[in-house]
Amino acid sequence: MNDDRYLEDARLQLRKIKAMGDRALRQAGDGRLFAAPDPDSNSLAILMKHLSGNLRSRWTRFLETDGEKPDRNRDGEFETGPDDTPDRLRERWEQGWKILFETLDSLRPGDLERTVTIRGEPHSVLQAINRQISHYSAHVGQMIYLAKHLVGPGWQSMSIPKGKSKEYDVAKDGKPYLAEPKS
Repeated sequence: MNDDRYLEDARLQLRKIKAMGDRALRQAGDGRLFAAPDPDSNSLAILMKHLSGNLRSRWTRFLETDGEKPDRNRDGEFETGPDDTPDRLRERWEQGWKILFETLDSLRPGDLERTVTIRGEPHSVLQAINRQISHYSAHVGQMIYLAKHLVGPGWQSMSIPKGKSKEYDVAKDGKPYLAEPKS
């Protein structure tokens, strides 16, 4: 495997994950961030807060320290308080993703075989990246589902809309397809 190609693809996939989360949040708007389907479900705000905390913890000093930082309050990520304003949530969201992309950009050939720990469990760098891609995909999928539910009939599809497959020329040029909402 070519390390540079893998890292390039990991960055691409993670940028797509972030873009989907950003688009779901834009469609939902600030007024729906704190809505949850029931008391045991997460709101968009909670999902943003959890992902932001995870991003900061996992990717800060990635090669030198355990991915679960001692100052992380994971349980607190599943609660909202007066400091959790839409602006503050967006700021933490952007900062977490910035840390991730700066860290990925700093990795060099050969780093994928290095060992890092997450909660004391050893992972190769490659395994740690894959673990986080899976984790972020799952939560951004939750965000999309919840935002779509909250927006209702005004939701704009973030992929190929139902019944429209033949209208899209999907990835014939070899580039990943990512639909942009119609203005």
